[in-house]
Amino acid sequence: MRLVSWNVNGIRAAMKKDFVQSLAAMETDVLCLQETKAQDEQVAEALAEINGYHLYSNSAEKKGYSGTAILSKSEPLSVQYDMDIEEHDQEGRVIAAEFESFYLVTVYTPNSGNGLKRLDYRQQWDADFLAYLQQLEKQKPVVLCGDLNVAHKDIDLARPKPNYNKSAGYTQAEIDGLDNLVAAGFVDTFRDQHAEKVKYSWWSYRAGARAKNVGWRIDYFMVSASLQGCVTGADILNEVMGSDHCPVLLDLAD
Repeated sequence: MRLVSWNVNGIRAAMKKDFVQSLAAMETDVLCLQETKAQDEQVAEALAEINGYHLYSNSAEKKGYSGTAILSKSEPLSVQYDMDIEEHDQEGRVIAAEFESFYLVTVYTPNSGNGLKRLDYRQQWDADFLAYLQQLEKQKPVVLCGDLNVAHKDIDLARPKPNYNKSAGYTQAEIDGLDNLVAAGFVDTFRDQHAEKVKYSWWSYRAGARAKNVGWRIDYFMVSASLQGCVTGADILNEVMGSDHCPVLLDLAD
């Protein structure tokens, strides 16, 4: 089973680029999207020409903001939206699709914002989201994917020192949140497969960052420890254009 996760930075904008061709080339069984920036009906309309997938979308109350979606060739056993926590459930950030042997959760984690003004909220989100995943894990193993809006270690961003504790996505509080996921048994599949490889999944639109590869690895596939042995491949598809993020990929054995 091939799973792909991609922050598209607006699904309607992505469809005007090479999204359809990229989807075909990736040959994925499930595609998880973050930052769709559209209401559910607009997501469905934008993806109307995509055939062979079941579509599940979770949009924010605020129009043109946030949002997630899942496209799956096989119909999930069930689909849940949000965490059932009022303060977190306004922005369409979480979808959980149940398959036979695992839950697939896609997430668009809140950014701590300019001046780290949302960092306190982000820390609460991280704690509540981990508890939510652990509740799912009581039923089935979990595959987590999405834009987690944090680089875990120095190897995961081009310029760690000037960004540490100054920039959203590389504060110790956010790193601690990801450490807590790992401590709870979730495996970072890319880093597990490629311990020393330098590869990024997001680049600023400023100053030609992508051409210079001045990037961050903030998009992940993480799996419950019991699924670690099922991982046959994990990669970052940084040749795929169309967003300021590139897709990340996970291959799972049956």
